[in-house]
Amino acid sequence: MEARHVVVTGGAGFIGTNLCTRLLQHGDRVTVIDNLAAGRAPGLQDMLHAYGTTSLTFLEADVTDRIHLGEQPVDAVVHLATLVGPEIVIREPITTLRVAINGTLNALEIAHRHNARFVLVSSSEVYGDPLVHPQAESYYGNVDPTGPLSGYDEGKRAAEACTAAYRREHDLNAAIVRPFNIYGPGMHMSDRRVVPAFISTALEGGTLALHGDGSQTRALCYVDDFVDGLLAVMNSVEFGPFNIGNPGEITMRELAEMVVAEVGRGSVVTTPGRVQDAARRCPDITRASEVLGWSPRTRLPDGIARTVAWYRRSTPTPAR
Repeated sequence: MEARHVVVTGGAGFIGTNLCTRLLQHGDRVTVIDNLAAGRAPGLQDMLHAYGTTSLTFLEADVTDRIHLGEQPVDAVVHLATLVGPEIVIREPITTLRVAINGTLNALEIAHRHNARFVLVSSSEVYGDPLVHPQAESYYGNVDPTGPLSGYDEGKRAAEACTAAYRREHDLNAAIVRPFNIYGPGMHMSDRRVVPAFISTALEGGTLALHGDGSQTRALCYVDDFVDGLLAVMNSVEFGPFNIGNPGEITMRELAEMVVAEVGRGSVVTTPGRVQDAARRCPDITRASEVLGWSPRTRLPDGIARTVAWYRRSTPTPAR
């Protein structure tokens, strides 16, 4: 496949740096658009050091502002920029919505102006607290539009509506991806999503807090597998939406105990449950398997072991 110019919004974040690294390894030219609110400059510096400014361009900008890339050709736009973490979403619900809606419209405009393939990275949160299990893309979800996390959930649903609208009105070559709990090396220690939160706490010898009794389930997908699926969507002409995740379901208690066993430290305790915390979340990946020929390959224990090893290399473990 010939080298392309790919624009990645949110390219300094966890998934973004993994995607950009893969694109650069392939020989593609990458432009990262990120305001570094959730991204990491060191990850960008590593890529710039390895591939140079002729292959990687960094544009520090906010996706809620209109972005112009000049007349250079663009082959694909992958839109990852979003606010992450329940604490941030609860604290900044208006900004969350602005990023989700205005940011998506601006990213869509880049693809429209350059006649480029557009891939929206949405979220499994569009399914809310699902009444159907596992969740297929045909399920419309069960989302609370006024709850404390609604800015994120409804923002992602609105972003999907924006993407579908550009496809209908402008015949944009667009696609939607719905990731399910992506984890792996590269997640920042301050990231409060479940895997980094559990691992960082265990490495400190702390107590891993389960919200409720820990019986709620999630399906976690290793980042390398997710990037494989994301690239499969980008390289196709399919719209989807596509669930990209690992259908292997695990309870939060089982996950916490797995992390404690792998780290060799920490303990587990239950705390009061959280509002808008889905009881079960698991993808039906039939569409991705049949249309794209994609399926995850990494077993959860292997992925957790690799992630813990990366954290150990990146952050010294405190002495006992």
